[in-house]
Order: sequence, then structure tokens, then C-alpha cells
Amino acid sequence: MSEQGGTGGAAVTGAQSLVRSLECAGVKHIFGIPGGAILPAYDPLFDSSIRHILVRHEQGAGHAAQGYAVATGGVGVCMATSGPGATNLVTPLADAHMDSVPIVAITGQVGAASIGTDAFQEADIRGITMPITKHNFLVTDPDAIARTIAEAFYLSSTGRPGPVLVDIAKSALQAQTSFSWPSELVLPGYRPVTRPHSKQIREAARLVLESRRPVLYVGGGVIRARAAKELRVLAEMTGMPVVTTLMARGAFPDSHPQHLGMPGMHGTVAAVAALQKSDLIISLGARFDDRVTGNLDSFAPNARVVHADIDPAEIGKNRAVDVPIVGDAREVIADLVVALQAEQEAGNIGDYEGWVRFLAGVKQKYPVGYDAPSEGLSPQYVIERIGKVSGPESIYVAGVGQHQMWAAHFVGYENPNTWINSGGLGTMGFAVPAAMGAKVGKPDTTVWAIDGDGCFQMTNQELATCTIEGIPVKVAVINNESLGMVRQWQTLFYGGRYSSTDLQRGEQLRVPDFPKLAEAYGAVGLACDSPEDVDATIEKAMEIDDVPVVVDFRVHRDAMVWPMVAAGTSNDDIKYARDLAPEFDEDDL
Repeated sequence: MSEQGGTGGAAVTGAQSLVRSLECAGVKHIFGIPGGAILPAYDPLFDSSIRHILVRHEQGAGHAAQGYAVATGGVGVCMATSGPGATNLVTPLADAHMDSVPIVAITGQVGAASIGTDAFQEADIRGITMPITKHNFLVTDPDAIARTIAEAFYLSSTGRPGPVLVDIAKSALQAQTSFSWPSELVLPGYRPVTRPHSKQIREAARLVLESRRPVLYVGGGVIRARAAKELRVLAEMTGMPVVTTLMARGAFPDSHPQHLGMPGMHGTVAAVAALQKSDLIISLGARFDDRVTGNLDSFAPNARVVHADIDPAEIGKNRAVDVPIVGDAREVIADLVVALQAEQEAGNIGDYEGWVRFLAGVKQKYPVGYDAPSEGLSPQYVIERIGKVSGPESIYVAGVGQHQMWAAHFVGYENPNTWINSGGLGTMGFAVPAAMGAKVGKPDTTVWAIDGDGCFQMTNQELATCTIEGIPVKVAVINNESLGMVRQWQTLFYGGRYSSTDLQRGEQLRVPDFPKLAEAYGAVGLACDSPEDVDATIEKAMEIDDVPVVVDFRVHRDAMVWPMVAAGTSNDDIKYARDLAPEFDEDDL
């Protein structure tokens, strides 16, 4: 946190104190919409060095702050007024909370004297968001604004990152105060542990050397800790196989021979097998989410568990743990590397040859693939080609549903922070505003929003923001004319009774026409429905870099996401394709 700006002392309004505080916190961009209760803050913001980006919906502001935070590694900031403005931030706050994304939300509140009277546009946003924020504040004293902002940014970005809400009464913004940026913060009871205990590290190293079937289970905490380099050192020095969760894609290169892909409900067969048949799981910044474990009672039945996490509340929450390690993932991995190096120098080296050979065979036998339809356009092919043409240096932001899973599988991720999605909450409409935020944070990087036609229609109004503000994101709409993932479940579990999942009625009328909609927003609209035209269409989109581009990829509607573990069932029941379960040759184990 920057401490520029001095301690001041001249009389200012609370609103001026707020804007100065944001400047001292190092804020460069804010996504927001003004309104009555927050309006006093917008007057000094007019003269500030901070760039305010006027979004079209507060949900867009919150998701943009998320995309900005993940892409840059900093804290994203959004701003809204009281009442409905604040409640429209609830979804992105919950999303950021689930995925440990550091954002600070500033909301206006009715005047202090009116709080609790059901005043116009009053909502108890602090009470509403208490379960879905790392911390939140209600500020009624203008003298407390600077200190509260400093604390909010510190809380959001340290320990397990997360969203912090600062609700400020309009009366505090209008009142006179003196600005003083705190030189130090005193937060009794808040002491995040980043350095792991050496005894636990030694015990983890012992289990690694004793095991014969270990696996590195890598979660989003490794991404948040910026620990990709340390992870690669650990993996390569031990030879252990690596699986990366949906939130950790890019933490370990997809092209690396030790990488088995993503585990879980729609994970690769090799990654699921690695966890199920392991005798030791080294969990790094992962939380044993139900989408990874399936039925907990049958998950990895013979595995001991080393669980490292910055948040002690996650350790042992879902799965019993043999070695708990509280600490920052980067420091945990670095210390584990040192401990294992010392063991290797003493001649103690793990023997995983048979295990690695077995998993390599599974990976080769059951690659993630797809069958091209006899006619029409394969959505997997579209996403695969976007990844190939745009390359691993681009940032890919997904909505939620089938296209999210295909984007996780069929784009090759070689670098951390190049994959942004809504993992824990699964928020439809995430992609376009989050891509907008990522592009603001990384203006020289190509940013693709890979969206579904259902997701796109929830937040596509932010194309107006992108056009007017000069934020040239690229949007690939994977248009199967339906709510694809729900339709897949209806196909598999509801006898093909497609209740309320068709987004179109008939072939003659497209509502909306996505290229025309894009053009109405000042963007470029393209369409593609033929495999032969996919590369040329992507390349045309890549050539346009001054306005947003929307490509309507009209794909085959019956494509499904495979592999799949049905909800609530065992990972042992994974299906490689419909009615096809993998068979493992375990002779090598």
C-alpha cells in the first residue's frame, strides 16, 4: 500500500478525504455508477488522477473489479450508491468471496440520522453482505474515512484475499474533516499466518518420501500467492504428477509432461484417477470442493493428506487431514522444496516410477477430446482454435456452463493469471464485465471473453462501456441457442424433457441477432457457422484492436461436456463419454 500524499491537516470534506485515501492506497481505476448517496464522492473524483469507468450496471462494476484484480494481482475497486446500487453488488461480492478475489467496494449510505428509518434508497448493505465479505464497515464519522479505507485495502489483500465493503453515510461524505493517511495500522485479532511451521514442513517431506503414489493437488491459492515458479521447482525436483483445479488453470503449464489436467466433475480421467488412486495428496491452496471430490465418502479412500492453506478454516473442513500446514502457498512450497532438497542430498529420494508410468498410460488412453458433428460447428473446435490462434499470452475469461468447461480443457494454459472465471459461485454473466476489467488492468494484452448465449444476455450492456471507454475486448459467443449445461442434464437425467432451456423458437428468427446487437453498441459484430470459416473469423477479430468485437459462433446444440461425474456420485463412476466408463490397467501400480 502506497503512503504517498502525506498526512495532511487542511480542512476537507469527507468525500475529498475518501478520494485522497483511494489515491494513497494506489488506486488507478474505479468501476462504478453515481447516485444520490454516493454523489458527494463523485465531485472530487472529477479532479482526481483516478480513472473512473462508468459501467451500465453495478453488477458489471463488481465483476470488472474482479477481472482487474485477477489480471493485475492488485485490488479491484468498485463504487455504487445506496439501496439498489449497493444490492446490485451482492452477486460479485459473493463471487469474489468464494474465489478469494481482493476487491474493495465503496457504497454510499443514507445520512446517519436517517439510518434505520426506511429512508429513500436505504438498505442495510452491511448486514446483507456480512456473510459474503471478508470484512465490512459502516462509516458515519468523517474522521474515520481515511483509516477505514487503509484498513479495507490491507484486509482485502493480505492473508486469504477477499472482498471488503466500505459503506459510508452521505452525511459523513458532506461533513468537514481533516485528512490524515495512517502511517501504520493496528488491527487487533487480525494476524494472518504466512510462514508455515517448520515441524509441519518436515512431516510433509517425510510423507512425500514414504509415499509411492503422491499427487500435487493445486488450487487457486497457488495463483493468488503468485507461486507458479515455486510450484514448478517442487514438481520437477520430485517428479510428482500435478493436477490443477478450475481455479488453478495456468499455475502449471498444460504442456508439461507431469501435468494431468483438471480434476473433478468435468475433469480429465487422468486427473481424477490420480486423486482416487493416490496414497498421498499434497493439497496446495485448494479446498476439497464438492465439484472436485464428488461423494466425499468414496474420495481418495487410501490417501493420506497434507493440506496447506492460508486460511486455517479450510483445513480439515471437508476432508480429514494428516498434516495441516497454515501458510502462504508460495512460502509453503519454497520451504518444502528446501526440506526435500536436504533429504535428496542425504540420499533420500522418492520412488514413483510405476505410479508415473500408470498415470501416463491413463492420460494417453483417455485424452480430453470430442467428436465433430456430422454437420454444423463443434463448440470445442471453436474454443480450441481461439486458444491456438490467440496464443498462451492472451487472457481468457469465461462465463459459466458448458463453454466454461470447454474453455478450461481446450485452451492451452501455460502461464498463471491468464484464465479468469467464476468458480465457486458459478455466476452467469461474469465473462463480459470481468474481461472488461482485465483489459483495463492489462491494456496491452489480448483479452477474450468466452461466453455462452445465455450468459452473454445477462451482462452484454457492458459492451457500451467498452466502446465508449476504449476497452477493446473480444467476445466469443458460443451460441447453441439454449442453456447448454442445463440442457445436458435434462438430456442425461430428465429423459430429454427440455423444460425452459431453449433460448430460441424456430430457425427463422434470431432473438437477438448478436452481430446486430454488437453493432448497436458500437462494436464490430461477426458471425460464423462453418468449420472452414473459424480460423479466418478469429483472425479477423484479432486484427481489430480499437473497438470491442463480438463473434457469434453458431454451434451444434447437442454437444456435451465429457468426462463427467454426476453430482453426488463417486469419482469412481466417471464417464469418459455417454455410457462409457474408463477401464484402468493397474498392473503398473
